[in-house]
Amino acid sequence: MRTVTMKFGGTSVGSPEAIGNVVGIIKTALTEGDRPVVVVSAMSGVTDMLIKSVAAAVNRDRWEYESLSRAIFERHREVITMLMGPGARREEALRHTTSLLEQHVQLCQAISVLGEVTPRIMDAVVSFGERLSSRMVAAIMQENAIPSQQFDATHLLVTNDDFQNAEPLWDATVPQIQERLMPSIEAGRVPVITGYIGATAEGIVTTLGRGGSDYSGAIFAAHTHSDELIIWTDVDGVMTTDPRIDKRARVLPQISYQEIGELAFYGAKVLHPKTVQPIIEIGTPVRVRNTFNPSFLGTLITAESEPTFTVIKAVTVVRNISMLTVGGRGMIGVPGIAGRTFMATARAGASVLMISQSSSEQSFCFIIPANKADIARQAIEHELSREIANRDVDSVQIEGDVVIVTAVGAGMRGTPGVAGRVFMQMGQHEVNVLAIAQGSSECSISFAIHADDTERAVLRLHDLALAGI
Repeated sequence: MRTVTMKFGGTSVGSPEAIGNVVGIIKTALTEGDRPVVVVSAMSGVTDMLIKSVAAAVNRDRWEYESLSRAIFERHREVITMLMGPGARREEALRHTTSLLEQHVQLCQAISVLGEVTPRIMDAVVSFGERLSSRMVAAIMQENAIPSQQFDATHLLVTNDDFQNAEPLWDATVPQIQERLMPSIEAGRVPVITGYIGATAEGIVTTLGRGGSDYSGAIFAAHTHSDELIIWTDVDGVMTTDPRIDKRARVLPQISYQEIGELAFYGAKVLHPKTVQPIIEIGTPVRVRNTFNPSFLGTLITAESEPTFTVIKAVTVVRNISMLTVGGRGMIGVPGIAGRTFMATARAGASVLMISQSSSEQSFCFIIPANKADIARQAIEHELSREIANRDVDSVQIEGDVVIVTAVGAGMRGTPGVAGRVFMQMGQHEVNVLAIAQGSSECSISFAIHADDTERAVLRLHDLALAGI
């Protein structure tokens, strides 16, 4: 008997029709002899509504946060009343929903009194989305004769206290999963677990960061010894590029952990970048499938990349970024400037997405999220103030309105001429490349261009992928 962890995203639990599909998928798995472990996100749009309610509470707008809470209740009430018949089970599901949203309003009232919100309180508020959806889905499964049991991951997933971006503490988490979750699975019940959230050892609610439900799915797949992790979403699988840019985009039947990691980091929206981390060592396969097209097998993600006719498998884009350039003739041969620059950037809270340096050491550039560009420049200028005063460093320049385009494919490794073909395509179609980077894994080539050139660059690079280059 296979154990299969199924993570359902927000759109997969976002409407009565979608949840009806979820129930059908789980029934099919049970019929085929599998043991499903279900992890759910909040209903689509609910997390955003919860965040808006916090902003309203900070502004002491009671009417707004109470209206948002009522709207969230109506979303869940509609699903419950449509998919559950009258009776005690439905009334209990509605009571759970009412109780949680009363707690939500009470938290908003507390925020309103304080006039500010901490990361700890924000985690407590946004956790209501998954807590609501998991109870609702479990009740609807019971209504459909599926033996289910709801679990809050706050009782399973122990994390540090880095609120809004918490990391699991494995030595504490694994025993909780073994002691609390595994007996339910072994007894033949289908657990329905909140994604995205955990708790500190003291029981304080934390979240794994936006998109962390995928990460939750991988954690529970790894530590329930699942034979497969299925990410159920609203697309047929991992695409060769964004279909909004190029309608020729197609589903990749198979891809490796390493390739999906590159795609996730460089803009693919299918998986959270951390998703594969807990399952790489044990080699659990991952499949990305469409809740609304369950007969399609989607994309299989495994440890090794299977040989294909194409070297470049996919093309991605990262938007809303800025390029910072540090330059000056006095930098030549002076050790430590790059290190100090990146330390200052880290202190500013900016993650570096890409780095490129000239061989003359007269300049280097790097790319960070656009909303961190100004604060990062200030931090760097403060760190290098002496070098700037001595004119060893000329200045720190910001270039906004850029994007990173990345070509991904394990077949690039050991295949000569791929980079040449990529940049020949850019040159022939008048796309100006601002900076280039290639990782030591040789699994991807990334380059920065002006945002106005995005569509042309992606289309021409996708030509190479479709042509088998």
